[in-house]
This record gives sequence, structure tokens and C-alpha cells, in this order.
Amino acid sequence: MDDSLAGRIALTGALHAPAGAARLLLGLHGLGGSMESSYLRQLAAVANAAGFAFLRLNLRGADRSGVDFYHAGLTCDLDAVLASPTVASFGSRAVVGFSLGGHMALRWAAERGAAAAHAVAAVVAVCSPLDLEMGARALDAPGSWLYRRYILPGMNEQVDAVERRAAQTGAPALVTVERERRLAARTIREWDGLVVAPRWGFASAEEYYERASVAPLLHRIEIPAWVVESESDPMVPPWTLVRALYGLSPSTELTWTSRGGHVGMPGNLDLGRDGTHGLGGQLLSWLGERMNG
Repeated sequence: MDDSLAGRIALTGALHAPAGAARLLLGLHGLGGSMESSYLRQLAAVANAAGFAFLRLNLRGADRSGVDFYHAGLTCDLDAVLASPTVASFGSRAVVGFSLGGHMALRWAAERGAAAAHAVAAVVAVCSPLDLEMGARALDAPGSWLYRRYILPGMNEQVDAVERRAAQTGAPALVTVERERRLAARTIREWDGLVVAPRWGFASAEEYYERASVAPLLHRIEIPAWVVESESDPMVPPWTLVRALYGLSPSTELTWTSRGGHVGMPGNLDLGRDGTHGLGGQLLSWLGERMNG
């Protein structure tokens, strides 16, 4: 696809397609993750066993290719993937996003409204933030230092790759902050303000959160959507979601589970759906009812 600043870029992923599969699930990972994230691999295995094809997608730059780096509202990339001949060849498609990937899936569906039905049958968001401002507050709280210690290095690795590529190939400089400053950032808000905001034309981290958050747009979703949240999620705690949930559209279902944490769920999880227990089996049961074939 083409980007006005980065130029011609490629998005990468891994497609698992059983012979004769007519239904495709597109899986989106969370902040700091990639197509190699364990929850995507686990769902891909369950989906393949049930006859679904599964595409584990790297969000822009998550493969450390140096092409660029994503943000929570970068829905144009999802458009490009859904329009690709390989993905479009499947008779029915749906998007399953985890954490930030779920936010992106919901944002895409909200922006496109009824037109989303031309591309996908449904979207699912698992343990996803809905209000980016509230999500940043939770991740930047003193008690969440361990999660920041995991997330920030992965984000910096992606940006390191972008800087290396620019130095080696003469590609456009997409990062405007000195490396030492971004490596010294200790909060998600500070990092977003130094790196994400200037790259994507936001005046500050706060403006990024306001303009990219799906919360104000949730009422616009017209295709079937399922939001699955955990009452014990340490990274997306319930208090960050309450206000946004008032805006859910009539086509959006909400399920809370008292079991599991952030994207990690017990093998016998029951979300009230027919079929096998476990997160994968429950998601496939819901999706299978909404996808053709």
C-alpha cells in the first residue's frame, strides 16, 4: 500500500488455510505484540481445526521491518488487507482483535458503518481498551510498571528498525525525537507524545487519544460485533471501560467474564455460546453463526 509520508510499504502476516476453507478470520495483535503473539497462534490452531482459514497479521512495523509503525486508529491498513486478492477470495471474512488490535477492529467498523458489511461479516474485540485516554491512565499507574516494562521495549524495537532503515536506505525520516529521549520514556503517555503524536500529525498524546479513540464512535457500528472483557483484566481494568460502554450500538454484544486476565483465559472458559469451551471455541461458535458457508 502507499503512505503519503512513508511511501510504498508492505504489510506482512502468516496465512493458515485448510484445503477448501471458505471462511477467513483476520487476527490482530495487541500493543507491542506481533503475529507471533501466543494468543494469535492458539486461535489460529483452533480455527484451522474447525475448518476456518486464519491470517495472523502484523500491524504496520510490528515485524521489525522498519517500514513504519502503527497507532491505535490506523484503520487504512485494515482496508488494504481486506482488499487484497488473497483475502478477498474467501467467501466470508471476519476480524478478531486482541487488546489494541480489538480497538482497531472496532474503530474500523465504526468508521465504515453499514459499508463494513461489504468486507466482513463481523468483528470481535477481546480485552480491548475503548477509551485511549483512560487506557493510558491505567497503564501508567504506579502498579502497572511491570506491563510498561514489557510493552515499551517492544515499541522501541519497532522504531529502532524504522530509524535503521532510514539511515541505510535514505527512506523518509519518520521519527523526529532523539533515540535517547524515547528510550528514557517511562510511561505510555510520554512515549506516545514523543513518537506517535508527531509521526501521525497529532499535537500531543492527549489529542491522539481523543481523535483515535473508538469510544465516541461505538454507536456507529452496524455489523455484528462482540466485545469480550475481563473483570480481572490488569491492563484494561473495568473502570476504564464503563463510560464508553454506554455508547455501544444495537448490533454490538458485550460479555464480561470473571475468569482470566488480559487476553489469557482458562481452557474451560464458558462465554455462554454453544460448542466447545475455551476462548477459541466460544469465539468460533459466535462467528460461525454470522459467517456464510
